[in-house]
Amino acid sequence: MADTDLDLEPADDAPPGTGSLRWMIWLLAGIVVILVALTWAGSRNDAGPGDEPAFGGDFTLVAPDGSAVTRADIADKPFAIYFGFTRCPDVCPTTLASLARMRKALGTDGDRFRIVFVSVDPGHDKPAAIGEYVSLFETPILGLTGSTAQLEQIEQGFGVYVKQVPQPGGDYTIDHTAAVFLIDAKGKLAGTISHGEPEKTGIEKLRLMLD
Repeated sequence: MADTDLDLEPADDAPPGTGSLRWMIWLLAGIVVILVALTWAGSRNDAGPGDEPAFGGDFTLVAPDGSAVTRADIADKPFAIYFGFTRCPDVCPTTLASLARMRKALGTDGDRFRIVFVSVDPGHDKPAAIGEYVSLFETPILGLTGSTAQLEQIEQGFGVYVKQVPQPGGDYTIDHTAAVFLIDAKGKLAGTISHGEPEKTGIEKLRLMLD
């Protein structure tokens, strides 16, 4: 069974008294992710030879240049996919920077997979801005976003938890799953890399994804 040890990024500056409730929500979200993975595994067992469904399902999102990107467009390579938002103060940039270092450590094998960043904040993150954001990490990263409906589809497919948290002044931050999903060349879930996991173990998981 693939690794489904997912962690959640809490929003900053949450209102007092909401900690217990939000921890319950995160726990339920983790259970949902596990159920999604188990359901996917069950559907694989029911599928015929050569008919195994891809983990996360089909999706259509928008690239920085405004073009449509589908699951089929990136399925020629394994990919590491991470969901976040560009205004994230710590977890998102730390995760993408770590992925960039791990890719470099893999040498020529680093060219054998894609890093995909999906912004779950369509209210603030426009396609061109996402392109500028991912360029900061000095490694090829495919930055994507989409309409609310398109994002809901991929979030449900991957079992990703996303919750807008209102902030003073009318703005919001976002709670979201903070793990990287590793998808192999056959579209299977090869594992996850948790936020803060040692890069040494992350590199080994990436190697397994490429096998």
